[in-house]
Amino acid sequence: MNALAVLSSRECCYAQSRQEFEDVIRHLDSEELRLKTHSELERELEKMGRELMRKLLQEHLESRGPGQCAQPVKGSDGVERPRVRLQERKLETIFGTVSVERAGYGQEGNQSLHPLDAELNLTDKRYSLELCRRVAEEAAKNSFDETFESIGKITAGHVPKRQIEELGRVAARDFDAFYEMRQAQPDVEQTGSILAMSVDGKGVVMLMEDLREQTRKAAKARKHKMGARLSKGEKKNAKRMATVATVYTIEPLVREPEDLISGSNGSCGPPRPRPEKKRVWASLEKTPEEVIEKVFEEATSRDPEHHKSWVALVDGNKAQIHILRRMVKNKGIDLTIIVDVIHVIEYLWDAGRAFHSETCVELENWVRDRLLEILRGKAGYVAGGMRRSATLRSLTPENRKPVDACADYLLNHAPYLKYNHYLAQGFPIATGVIEGACRHLVKDRMEVTGARWSLAGAEAVLRLRALRFSHDLDEYWTFHEAQEYERNHRTLYTDGIVPSTLKPQHTPKSNRLKIIK
Repeated sequence: MNALAVLSSRECCYAQSRQEFEDVIRHLDSEELRLKTHSELERELEKMGRELMRKLLQEHLESRGPGQCAQPVKGSDGVERPRVRLQERKLETIFGTVSVERAGYGQEGNQSLHPLDAELNLTDKRYSLELCRRVAEEAAKNSFDETFESIGKITAGHVPKRQIEELGRVAARDFDAFYEMRQAQPDVEQTGSILAMSVDGKGVVMLMEDLREQTRKAAKARKHKMGARLSKGEKKNAKRMATVATVYTIEPLVREPEDLISGSNGSCGPPRPRPEKKRVWASLEKTPEEVIEKVFEEATSRDPEHHKSWVALVDGNKAQIHILRRMVKNKGIDLTIIVDVIHVIEYLWDAGRAFHSETCVELENWVRDRLLEILRGKAGYVAGGMRRSATLRSLTPENRKPVDACADYLLNHAPYLKYNHYLAQGFPIATGVIEGACRHLVKDRMEVTGARWSLAGAEAVLRLRALRFSHDLDEYWTFHEAQEYERNHRTLYTDGIVPSTLKPQHTPKSNRLKIIK
């Protein structure tokens, strides 16, 4: 075929798009558009541009031909599909709806195979993978109703509200496999000498059938005193706890206890190092033990030889500490468990109010003095001192409750309050990273007023949000598309080999056969 023939063929293939482009130019030069404001012009041009893109995509798909194969087409069952028919499917894309005419290879009693679908990596649903990615990104940020509105604004595709949650579940299903792949191919980039991990919990209001068994039984058995609202002390028993986790590395920051106290008065200290390679995630499906196991897997992939100093920051939850200690013992890992200093401070403030007025300077000084001693490694000394003070002041049992609670907390967690040693080694002593993860991953999205989540829907949203906040969504999506190809195409063919399609001779669409034999 000479150059002129090739050009003629291509012009034929994209004739509608060329005509559409000329129409857009004529419309831009019209008096009607010359009277519009810039904003009106942008909106008009965007609308026309999307339709032009849709036609370009449609004609490109047509130019690729129906995907006929020279070699026999055999399914994974080993059965050859000799019957060939041209079959059409609608595809919803970011530019709008297009149709794909492709050769379907069949045999009576067997599933038809479409090699062109594999070449294009089309999903087994109506929606293109790129449109699914846009839905996943929006669902990770906003409610499903807001996602529906956003998709209508940023694309020309149409996804019904009832399909958005389902697409989110499909989009997130390779989450675990993606991180297992990443852990098998660890990043060799040099990062801080401290490897920090942290775990926390955050409740999510669930549908009754998706509560954990014990919570569901309590919810069914509850009897409220009032019909319209809960009375004081009553619980809804409607939440399922999501286990939130984070792993990151950080450079050490050596400090003295006095540095933290002076810092609270506004003095400037050395710049705090930032967390590096931070990964955050949360799960409602997995138990805390399963999530913490994943935490250790992530940490091990980053530091397999344990050259870094491993620290675990917790909020004092006994169950979490027990799981950590048991796993550390079983794995033979040197791990420093640190109880968050912010929780200690909150206990101190509650205890201090038993001795001083809420607004007096003496309360602030009382908390500061005892915090300094705790930071110096004297938590037991502080616990005993406040109990003696409560006894000397003859506080009533009710008034001294916060004092005893604080003292119990300090004594029970004394092995994890050696802040003088932690500061000397440059370890972090606060759980700000995991607290932020609980807020960003769970609270900001899951605590929508009146929302009750299904387990599958909530887990998918948490996964998508985790990918987004860990800055892994783009890399994940490349992996997800490869997995979709495996599921939807390779597994359908003998030995996983999809036959190559023939390059078509470009001919006018009207001259094409509708049935291929």
